[in-house]
Amino acid sequence: MHVLLVLAHPLAESFAHSVAGLARETLEGNGHTVDLLDLYAEGFDPRLTEHERRGYFDVPYDTSEVADLVERLQKAEALIFVFPQWWFNLPAVLKGFFDRVFAPGVAFRHDKAGGRIVPLLTNIRHFRVFTTTGSPWWVVKLYMGDPVRRQLRRGIAVFCNRKVDFRMLALHDMDRTTGDKRGRHLERVKAALQSLR
Repeated sequence: MHVLLVLAHPLAESFAHSVAGLARETLEGNGHTVDLLDLYAEGFDPRLTEHERRGYFDVPYDTSEVADLVERLQKAEALIFVFPQWWFNLPAVLKGFFDRVFAPGVAFRHDKAGGRIVPLLTNIRHFRVFTTTGSPWWVVKLYMGDPVRRQLRRGIAVFCNRKVDFRMLALHDMDRTTGDKRGRHLERVKAALQSLR
């Protein structure tokens, strides 16, 4: 299986980089091919341009400014996202990736009859998320309602492929975690990747 592994963290020594490295090693060890897309290292510009926004409903939509990323997305059979949650949300660089690359004609098309969208990323069978939060689990889940999980699962994954296998694994309270806890989380990441077939 061909996997697009998207990393969104600016620091090379971050735990997110460790997770992405382990994911790549595990996947390749299981016979998968991996395309690592490090959004910061590749200098991805997350800002939707004026041209892109004005043409959002054009058919065909012009993806020429992100054509290489669109091609990488369309080649993938699985997507894995690795990132921290900041302010109970995605890092801006990752939000911009969804805004610019998961575009009309790529991730979905507009249904002119009813305003709904029709999924187009049927090549994506698996959608995995490995993330961290600075807050304890109860703040994220009970107080905030787990906004990142809801956004990615309900607002992105199923709108791109209604049959996608979505799973998310989060390490909470990251700012106070121990090396032991981080190690156990890495083992859970490794185990979660075994389900990719």
